[in-house]
Amino acid sequence: MTSLKTLTLSVSALALGTGIAAADPALIFDLGGKFDKSFNEAAYNGAERWKAETGGDYRDIEMQSAAQRVQFARRMAESGANPIVVMGFQNAPTLEEVAPDYPDTSFVLIDAVADLPNVRSVIFAEHEGSYLVGMLAAMASESNTISFVGGMEIPLIAAFACGYAQGAKAVNPDMEVIVNYTGNTPDAWNDPVRGGEIARGQVSQGSDVVFAAAGGTGLGVLQAAADAGVYSIGVDSNQNYLHPGSVLTSMLKLVDEAVYTAFTDGPGLEAGVVTMNLAAGGVGYALDEHNADLITAEMQAAVEAAREAIIAGETVVHDYRTDSSCPAF
Repeated sequence: MTSLKTLTLSVSALALGTGIAAADPALIFDLGGKFDKSFNEAAYNGAERWKAETGGDYRDIEMQSAAQRVQFARRMAESGANPIVVMGFQNAPTLEEVAPDYPDTSFVLIDAVADLPNVRSVIFAEHEGSYLVGMLAAMASESNTISFVGGMEIPLIAAFACGYAQGAKAVNPDMEVIVNYTGNTPDAWNDPVRGGEIARGQVSQGSDVVFAAAGGTGLGVLQAAADAGVYSIGVDSNQNYLHPGSVLTSMLKLVDEAVYTAFTDGPGLEAGVVTMNLAAGGVGYALDEHNADLITAEMQAAVEAAREAIIAGETVVHDYRTDSSCPAF
């Protein structure tokens, strides 16, 4: 029996590739790819930071279809990886099915909640970070029209749009905010051609700042904005460098920090819900050499004042997810 068990685990590890050892952490990317320059890539950067600082090793795997979610989670658990970080809100049902079968394995779910004793659920206050970039968009706009391109039309992405609109209208109550989504299937996260088409349509309606929260699809949005000579706003990772002088800023979502912390905490990490909001430094906006000339001192001062007011509870940004409504629309 011992020989059979050892052989089974070896085959599982071999199916993932070589180099994984028991208790090495693992990272399962969501659809859209490891190098989407956004959500998944932020996770990769966090894992690579852990690897560089500790000299440790980890295993990762990229899904090509939604049908692989449970399969890959089980495969990683069988290989002995621990903890296992799983990316994406659509993996909540995955862990609800898989995690109970591996009670000694710690799982970390990014962007959703799975209420299980061996799962840490990390969620972000996207609406708060989006409020700040909405303010910047309104202050940069000359047409009084800005826009938003979302990936899947789901509450998570609607929270981005709602926060963005609230921030913009805090600056200018008459600001028009155009909102469109790429689709209702997982393909919505990886369709830059469609993203570009939507962005061009918004520009034709007068938008001169376009915020993309659409994973790999957003790359097409940023390109279309640059081609049209208008501003764009990146998401999740700092995307300012992609089109210097065109990307006004990026709404940062510190997925990298969540992954780094999970890998550092290791097997047996504390389960429960972790909320990454402005107060916790989990969201924000990007200011660097690529957009320094676009954000004036006055703009930055206004946004910093708003950030402090949100942290202090003096300004409350409505979260669309609480009641499926948005006061800014």
